[in-house]
Amino acid sequence: MRYAIIADIHANLAAFTAVLEDIEHGGGVDQLWCLGDTVGYGPDPHECLELLRRQKHIGVAGNHDWGAIDKTDTSYFNPDAAAACRWTAQQLSPEDIEYLDSLPSTIEKDGFTLVHGSPRDPVWEYVISTSIAGENFNFFTSPYCLVGHAHIPMVFSDENGACTFSRFSPNVKLFLGRTRLIINPGGVGQPRDGDPRASYAVYDQTASTVRLYRVDYDVKTTQDKMMQRELPIHLVVRLTHGQ
Repeated sequence: MRYAIIADIHANLAAFTAVLEDIEHGGGVDQLWCLGDTVGYGPDPHECLELLRRQKHIGVAGNHDWGAIDKTDTSYFNPDAAAACRWTAQQLSPEDIEYLDSLPSTIEKDGFTLVHGSPRDPVWEYVISTSIAGENFNFFTSPYCLVGHAHIPMVFSDENGACTFSRFSPNVKLFLGRTRLIINPGGVGQPRDGDPRASYAVYDQTASTVRLYRVDYDVKTTQDKMMQRELPIHLVVRLTHGQ
């Protein structure tokens, strides 16, 4: 079985479509595992949700997913994120709202715990340091945990109680063994590691590997839509640089 691991689509239809096409070009997968924040920031929330629902997938809720339906406190959002969240809420269909409301905060499947933020705080906490990751290894019991939210591909390892960090690089196979791991596949629709290409990973169950992929997409198409919808300019510009 092969599973595509995606996170933080953020209403970027051009990026999401490019990722799905790349997955098919690579032989396809049996299921998508979505780590939340399908909406927020970007110009096509309804279209992305509609496309996701057409895929065979499982998914968890992100802070923007629940923020768009008033299911979580958006006072923690910065002004640009809050403005985009309010705009997003106005674009959702009843089916979109029902879908987002149905998303769990945590899923356990095939040795993985799936969350958006962290196992300790599934919707909001960023796992961005060895100190935070080290504490979070105590909050899940599966061998591996998949997280999004930070939009940066990275891996945290728990070696006899000592937490280590490594960047997750494209096309390098991460072999799964006895070491417990927290893995972030990066962001599909709003990368923040200085690389504007969409990011996702594939878990090959037979080979016991996870591999990261980066995909070029038409950034300008997304940016033009954002400008037409009068979304905050900072959110438009950051896509150029992947920051």
